[in-house]
Amino acid sequence: MTTPALKKVVNKVVIFGVGLIGGSFARALKHAGAVATVVGMGRSSASLARALELGIIDEIGGGMADALLGADLVLVAAPVAQTGAILASIAPHLQPGTIVTDAGSTKSDVVAAARAALGGKMAQFVPGHPIAGRETNGPDAAIIDLYQGKKVVLTPLAENCAADVERVAAAWRACGAILHTLSPEEHDKVFAAVSHLPHLLAFALVDDIANKPHAGLLFQYAASGFRDFTRIAGSSPEMWRDISLANQPALLHELDAYLAHLTTLRAHLAANDGAAIEGVYANAQHARQQWIEAIETAEIPAAPTR
Repeated sequence: MTTPALKKVVNKVVIFGVGLIGGSFARALKHAGAVATVVGMGRSSASLARALELGIIDEIGGGMADALLGADLVLVAAPVAQTGAILASIAPHLQPGTIVTDAGSTKSDVVAAARAALGGKMAQFVPGHPIAGRETNGPDAAIIDLYQGKKVVLTPLAENCAADVERVAAAWRACGAILHTLSPEEHDKVFAAVSHLPHLLAFALVDDIANKPHAGLLFQYAASGFRDFTRIAGSSPEMWRDISLANQPALLHELDAYLAHLTTLRAHLAANDGAAIEGVYANAQHARQQWIEAIETAEIPAAPTR
């Protein structure tokens, strides 16, 4: 008997960007038996050919009209700066009944780009953001379980109907994701603090050390603490450039707050105020322990349905 997880969620999915995010989405849907056909689109013919070779996609899209013909769902999994141009190319060929979503790490700018590109078809766009990723990219980085137990944030718009939002949500649930909802503005404020700022800091630290005259010596002795703190500096510079600029107001706000906190901590250090320094460290340790416990609880796999 077919279990609910193996029922088709969508017949045809078109994915723009078949690397880690888009490729893992395709692999998870195919693994769950939740999609019949996956069509890949993108700038790199080599990446598309590799995705086809790996079985991530079933076919490479040719013309936009043919690629979108009969599509139930379109996922834009390209850097956020490309979203507007991709949506503009989709718009003339977007049929009634086809829902478009995205995987961008910022949402207010994506929504603005979508309004400009889609016009009267805006109701067919349901913004989203999967909270999962790695530092690797390209089709070879795509894995089946990337989204298992991970959050996906949808930021539905007033124009969206409930059934269209549910179609997007159902596709992500088939990938094993846990769905959350925020407004685009709430999303950008939250992720400026807990994602975009940490990436900026990691890139800045590694860049600072790399530019020192004795960088080779420093890197020679950098160990696990440095590796763990700077892991995300191995991410795509192009993608994070786009994210930083797209969420500039919220990121600047968080950066200014962090700089003020660093200034205070520097003052404690300069004054040899051990108690104040320990207080900052202890508060951070406690907060992190609570966060880890909450994450581990949230990511416990659900019991199998019988």
